[in-house]
Amino acid sequence: MKKQQPQISEDKILEASWELLGEDGIEKFSMRRLAGRLGIQAPSLYWHFKSKQNLYQRLANQVSKKILEEYRAEGDWKEQLKGLAVTVRSVLGRYPCSTQLMMSTLPHEADIIRLNNRMLLCVESTPLEQEQKVQVVLTLMNYVYNFVLDDYEHQRNVSAILKEHGAEALPGEQMIRLLDSMSETDAGLFRRMFTSGLYELMGTDKAFEFGLKVILLGIEQVMKEQEK
Repeated sequence: MKKQQPQISEDKILEASWELLGEDGIEKFSMRRLAGRLGIQAPSLYWHFKSKQNLYQRLANQVSKKILEEYRAEGDWKEQLKGLAVTVRSVLGRYPCSTQLMMSTLPHEADIIRLNNRMLLCVESTPLEQEQKVQVVLTLMNYVYNFVLDDYEHQRNVSAILKEHGAEALPGEQMIRLLDSMSETDAGLFRRMFTSGLYELMGTDKAFEFGLKVILLGIEQVMKEQEK
């Protein structure tokens, strides 16, 4: 007797996947837990997705599609790259663990390919060599991915500390006492930055925009050097 496809949609599976990723992170994600969330047996998921990696590919494709929908290619190459970076960061911030998914999947889905093509088009008009254009896109995306991921991990760590030990366990007076016990040579500059609140800028729009500016100016400098 021929087996019948279970009555559950791919969209429902993707929706439940995002919920599970948001609750427990990608480390604890499994097809078995996803099936439990959906009230079905794990093998039923494989009617739609051949493996967990295949599901990850589809989730990354969904994120790529959303980036393409929201991105507006306007201005010169610098303005286009900046707009792209801002859009990618914004979308990744709305999809839990999407940064890890984008970093761990290959461009084997249509919208992931379209996104990569759109990125390359931002620098197509520049005088850079083709391999340099690819490197520009990779450098920019690695910056955005790592910025978002670092902020995500920081927020998770803070939440875990608060949940387990309470606000008194967060770095504060104890951290200051540790820094005061260290020499000027070992911790002087770090101490002054920490006590003045500079490290609180980490993960902010201001910090993101500064790093982006450094990258764009660096690309522009490479172009000027090649013109000489």
